[in-house]
Amino acid sequence: MSQEFKNHDMTMMFTIHAALRREVERIARITARVDEDPRHVLSTAVGWELFKKFLTIHHTAEDVTVWPVMQKALADKPDELALLADMEAEHAVIDPLLADIDAALADRDSGLERLGGLADALHTHLNTHLDHEEGDALKLMDITMSKEEWAVFAVAGRDAIGDDARRYLPWLLDGMPADQLAAFVSNMPDALRIPYENDWRAAYEELDIWHARSRSANR
Repeated sequence: MSQEFKNHDMTMMFTIHAALRREVERIARITARVDEDPRHVLSTAVGWELFKKFLTIHHTAEDVTVWPVMQKALADKPDELALLADMEAEHAVIDPLLADIDAALADRDSGLERLGGLADALHTHLNTHLDHEEGDALKLMDITMSKEEWAVFAVAGRDAIGDDARRYLPWLLDGMPADQLAAFVSNMPDALRIPYENDWRAAYEELDIWHARSRSANR
């Protein structure tokens, strides 16, 4: 990563993307189950609420502080502008799917029939978008945005998360391989690392955000 990106540290971008991929995979597995109603599992799961919130924060930060800045800087470059338009169009497909899934969860009559297709669409479109962003858009961000502009993007995400850092950090790092986790945590400022290690991680694990323990106990 350090050889590919010369101007900005993309570690957090790749970490966020990995967390979103992990969660949308879990959502796809839940909605594919046939031994219980996935509407009940999703609608009562903390994991669904966290996924929606953190995906929305990430996309909004890009929509507000990344794409407009890059569009202005690349105004005379049609190919690059087309890529940015693709990024915005992909967000515009993904984000409404969250509300569509919520509507299916609340629909007692035909919601179950729609839920699987909606979850599959979310899984497909989100993974395709993340691959597209990592393959093309991150390189363009790296060479287009100034350090100050990149900092504005980072701060926008942190400000939107706010007090939810106690859940966001354990959610972000959930399932990360031990060696990567140790390296990531060692680079945290003490104000985040200490509460994460002493309190936040254990509290997050206790939430059982996808009802994994309760489902296992009922088998």
